[in-house]
Amino acid sequence: MGFAGPGSRGESRTPNVVAIVGGMPTLAPSDAIRHWLSRRARNDLFLLYCFDEPGCTPDTLRATLLARCAAVADLRIRLREYRFAYPRWVPCGIAAEQIAEHPLPQSDWTSVGAALSDLLADGVAAERQAWRLHLFRHVTGAPGGDGPALVVVLQLSHALADGRRAAEIARAVFGSADTGSDDGSVVEDRSAASEVGSPDTVPTGAGVGRRRLDVRRSATGFGGTWFGRASAVVAVRGRDLAGWAIEGRALAALPVGVARTVVRGIAAERARRELAERTARGEIPPPGGEFAPTVLNRPPAPARHAVRMLVRADLRVPGRTVTALVLAAIAEALPAYLAGRGEAPGELAAQVSVALPASNALQRNNYRDVAVELHCDENDPHRRTELIAATLAARRIRAAHPLLRAPDRATAALPAPVLRRDIAAFPLGTVPAKLSAHTVVSSVHRGAADLTCAGAPVRFTAGFPALGAVMHLTHGVHGLGDTITVSLHADPDALPDLDDYAAALDTALTRVVALAAAPRDPYHSRTGG
Repeated sequence: MGFAGPGSRGESRTPNVVAIVGGMPTLAPSDAIRHWLSRRARNDLFLLYCFDEPGCTPDTLRATLLARCAAVADLRIRLREYRFAYPRWVPCGIAAEQIAEHPLPQSDWTSVGAALSDLLADGVAAERQAWRLHLFRHVTGAPGGDGPALVVVLQLSHALADGRRAAEIARAVFGSADTGSDDGSVVEDRSAASEVGSPDTVPTGAGVGRRRLDVRRSATGFGGTWFGRASAVVAVRGRDLAGWAIEGRALAALPVGVARTVVRGIAAERARRELAERTARGEIPPPGGEFAPTVLNRPPAPARHAVRMLVRADLRVPGRTVTALVLAAIAEALPAYLAGRGEAPGELAAQVSVALPASNALQRNNYRDVAVELHCDENDPHRRTELIAATLAARRIRAAHPLLRAPDRATAALPAPVLRRDIAAFPLGTVPAKLSAHTVVSSVHRGAADLTCAGAPVRFTAGFPALGAVMHLTHGVHGLGDTITVSLHADPDALPDLDDYAAALDTALTRVVALAAAPRDPYHSRTGG
């Protein structure tokens, strides 16, 4: 999701991580899609935060993080699957093994990058736990400071959050203790801080914000093992009965869901025709084009991962968005890199995630991917940046148009078994003859640099958009305060020389920022020369 610094639509908002109090909320279809896709391809979110090394003992750090995570409602739920119904979020405890400290062969920044490459290949199973927290201690050579660093990586199921919500969850973990929302919803519940336990810890009531009752511990407190076992059996049977009721309602609603899908499908086709007509009349900006694949877009899906991070404090230029500047730098570095690989692509395009207003209170992923041409044939860097910024702005306008919501409403009406079957059958490994984009740029501003971990201040943040059979190179653009990190996530089999591309992109960023900050010659501006 793009950001232009403070005040932009991609800026991290006041934390609004909704607690689940009572009932078991059903996943929105868009969130269920991401969950079902995760069974076939890795799509977890990885949020890296680098802090100064706090210097505390491992037990103290773990206890601190467990308590903070237990106080965040979104980290106390997991998925429950059904046959006929959409999955639902259910309460769960936090297992100590969800927070893992990883030893490094050498405690340096290079070793952290190598370890991240392994982490990115392993996804969470949201039915058991929807998140993990990875720790790397006493890291030397990390950007943003002279002393050793603590690197924390928050891994989240994509069904749990999009980029903005993930940043809010991280802020609830690492922000001030009184972090709250502006709409009354619960972000932190400090009464739960002592409820860290194993995943079989069950709630005494339906809400996850209430105190939990550990079945094994309660056996002694309420008259012995027999009573404890009986209580556990009653709880399990109660959950089974609730599950059967949910399945029964979903099965009974199947004919209605099919009929609703047909009706909304007809409406979606009408909207498609109207969108095309209004686009032709110039009332709505056009969509992106179609382009031939490159070496970055050929199957199979990646078997290995590599990451690099460019941590910078100079990417904010008045009158320019960070996303547009990074796209302009990619437009300079990527064609040159491909040319060095023996490819001479014409136009290149990037897939950019654009934030959308929430249309459903339970929907956790609220964005649309758009294609932005990089205008590689424009030799004037000023003009190229302007064209990219204008294209991105136009795509955002189109993405937010109400007519584009009609297909989403049709998908949302699909019965869960039908949508799950379609996701399972979708040919993820097939690369079409023409693509809308060659690489990914995911951009999120994660707020002020006021986070801490065990009392140690934060230095910077980073993120790594997922790879796939079509996309073997992605870019993350993540800001925290004045520092912005441009992260590269690549398939080493497609980009064996990622260091070369990272160096070229770093140089291009410096050049693009310098040109954007410099006053432009009026004659040059008029002639475009």
